[in-house]
Amino acid sequence: MDAVHDDPSAIASLLRARYKQRLPSTLNELTGPEHGMVELPLHIAWSGLRTLDLGLPRQRMSLYRTVLAEGMRDDLCRFLNRDILLELWPVLHKLISRAIKDVWEEAFPELRP
Repeated sequence: MDAVHDDPSAIASLLRARYKQRLPSTLNELTGPEHGMVELPLHIAWSGLRTLDLGLPRQRMSLYRTVLAEGMRDDLCRFLNRDILLELWPVLHKLISRAIKDVWEEAFPELRP
């Protein structure tokens, strides 16, 4: 077996590195829409609902969870909005993976509780 696959800390480290390389330089780069319908591309949302309404709280949360997990840097900047991310973070950080949460909170202290 591959040593990385057998070592949870190595897997966690790889995941953190993966998410860290996707981060914007600042939260101000997150200039995504504040309202309306958003259609996510297939490389982000390959199954399930792809068109989400930012006016519906569950769909807004779903969009942010999906983009944080699957989006590349350009996707993060295009689909996420700084103010909405800050508003959602107190709940959102409980719904995303530990690796994503840790990377974002280390890079952007304003997200920390």
